[in-house]
Amino acid sequence: QVQLVESGGGLVQAGGSLRLSCAASEHTFSSYHMAWFRQAPGKEREFVASISRSGGVTYSADFVKGRFTISRDNAKNMVYLQLNSLKPEDTALYYCAAGLRYSAYPGMYDNWGQGTQVSVSS
Repeated sequence: QVQLVESGGGLVQAGGSLRLSCAASEHTFSSYHMAWFRQAPGKEREFVASISRSGGVTYSADFVKGRFTISRDNAKNMVYLQLNSLKPEDTALYYCAAGLRYSAYPGMYDNWGQGTQVSVSS
């Protein structure tokens, strides 16, 4: 099991930016595909973006529309999510996840962090 700890969330105005970070405990971090999901109150957890083990392949949800960028640094056991042009509807708890299969489906990820809150005011 890999332990994941997210950070970087906060309260921003619409149009603002945040950079979320996820620190992994596992020294075999590069063996895991990584992803970000989010969950707003009263809604189901939804896929945001994923990145392959090497970082060479990324995939984002349609609603991202070029606003968010996922990246990773295997030397530091870190994965990032850059959030730009934030909208009030982006308000949610953002989770980092690690899995052995590359997927946009949350059930394919066995390891989850506790989440970091992103709140966007209008």
